[in-house]
Amino acid sequence: MSGGRRKEEPPQPHLANGAPKSSAWSKALRSDAAWEDKDEFLDVIYWFRQIIAVVLGVIWGVVPLKGFVGIAVFCLINAGILYLYFSSFQQIDEEDYGGTWELTKEGFMTSFALFMVVWIIFYTAIHYD
Repeated sequence: MSGGRRKEEPPQPHLANGAPKSSAWSKALRSDAAWEDKDEFLDVIYWFRQIIAVVLGVIWGVVPLKGFVGIAVFCLINAGILYLYFSSFQQIDEEDYGGTWELTKEGFMTSFALFMVVWIIFYTAIHYD
């Protein structure tokens, strides 16, 4: 033997049934995921909204979209994508989370603020003379 010490791997967290615990993001991308922790699913909804806000803010700033139409389309796309995600892809029972409206508005205002900031920065940087 080489006399070197074997590096021990840290123990993996397990659920009560002995199955290894998977990360929230790996569960978020699987349609058959079981969400034991409701807050974990709400965190995924929240961060998906933030990602959508940044992406749409960049697109709106580059295109250049202006005014109420840009805001209205953002709201429709943001709410629509998340509604399809939790109702069709994840197929969760909305009543477990307080109803469809509670899931639809989860993190919406912070994503709206982030969208506005990104949209304004990109629009100003590209189209302002």
